[in-house]
This record gives sequence, C-alpha cells and structure tokens, in this order.
Amino acid sequence: LAVVLASVLTRGKQEVSPKMLKWKDRGTTKNLQEVILGRCYGHVMARYPQLGDKDCLKIWESLKHAFIYKNPCNITSEDYQPLMELASHPIPCNKSLFWSKTSDLAHRYTKSNQNFLTLEDTLLGYMADRVSWCGDPSAPGINYESCPKRSECESNPSSVFWKMASKMFAEAACGVVQVMLNGSVEAGAFRSSSIFGSIEIFNLNPDKVSAVHIWLMHDIGGPQSESCSGHSIKRLKSILEERNFKVTCEDNYR
Repeated sequence: LAVVLASVLTRGKQEVSPKMLKWKDRGTTKNLQEVILGRCYGHVMARYPQLGDKDCLKIWESLKHAFIYKNPCNITSEDYQPLMELASHPIPCNKSLFWSKTSDLAHRYTKSNQNFLTLEDTLLGYMADRVSWCGDPSAPGINYESCPKRSECESNPSSVFWKMASKMFAEAACGVVQVMLNGSVEAGAFRSSSIFGSIEIFNLNPDKVSAVHIWLMHDIGGPQSESCSGHSIKRLKSILEERNFKVTCEDNYR
C-alpha cells in the first residue's frame, strides 16, 4: 500500500522543467524550421538557380546547432562558422550595395533593379531577414517566448549572426561598391557605431574594391540634415581614403 501511495503521489507531482529565461525582445519566430527551409529553397531554386548546389537541410541543421540549448548570451562566432561556410556564395563585382538607416529604400531599390545586391539579397541575409531565434538551456532548447536585446547582452544569437554575415558580405565585395546613407538623420548620415561604420567598412578589401560610391538620400519632405560636404560624410571619406579607396558622393542619387 505504501508503495502504491508513494507512486500515486509522485505521479501527481510531475517533474516541472526549469523555467525558460526571460528577455525583453520577441521570441523565436514560430515554425522557424519551415520558414528557413522555405526561404532557402525559394532563394536557391527560384531566384538564383546558379546556387543549386546549396544543401538547405544541412544549412538549417547548422543554424539550429548554433543556438539550440545554449544560453542566448553566450553565443560565439565559432557557433556560426559552419553555417557561414555552407551558405556563403560569391558576390558579382560592382553589385554590392551597403546601407545604413535606409533599409526600406535600399531594399525597394534592389527589388526593382537587379544590378545591385544588399546583404539581405544574399542567401544568408534572405533567410534571416526579420526572423528571430534564440536557445535556452532547458527543454525544448528553443525559446519561443522571448530573446535578449542587444542592450541585455552583446553576444546574443541575432547580433553575432548579423555581425558575421556583414563581415563576410564586405569581404566578398569587389569592383565598385555603393553605400546608401540617410542624410535626414540629425545625428549624421555616417555613424561609426553602425554595422556599416564598425564592421563592413573595415572588412572591404582595398586589393579587390576599386572605389566606394556614397549615395546620400533624404526623406521626402524630411529635413536635409546633411549633404555630401557634411561633417560625418567627411569623416567617412577620410576613413575610406586612409584605407586607399577612391571615394565619390552623390546627393539624392536617382
């Protein structure tokens, strides 16, 4: 009887798995596997059939292994290295378009003009654009409720991924590259804290990239805070010229 009672009591008190860690950003995108696989197949089969040798299942597995069951504040570049190698592909010369604070405009532009590619038009960027993911040490290893913001920890899955993908995109650039910046931003069009200002600019290879064209765009009806002769653009030009790039700047490129 004692044994029966004990088993009934323990059954009633099922083991509760430890609570998921709580963060301030949105959680992992629902149906993440289907989203990533769908985008991968769509990109490889429909948009860029020349990338046909990409193994989308392997790519998904390597993304999953980068973060599942891991504390989302302890992600390293090593975690993503296999994914970067599987999903990388060459970027044709003269086609790289970098952007900062001009996301909508830059992507509308590359949608209608096949001559240029942003990071989000590459396989890696296309799969991950506007998607979020993070792991958790407790089962099921993926946190669908919340993920950490950059202000909570620098080494979160999203920040580490985009830093690595941006570095790789910059390293792959060749010929003439374009940079679309926002001249309506009060603090200045070029910010050294941005991904472009802190990562991409320093990973452009002067042996492969012949020139950098800056397109300084302004919001329609918005303030024209800065022109090509503005203080932050001068700072950007001097950084690029120091690294031996030819630089041109155009206001409101059409």
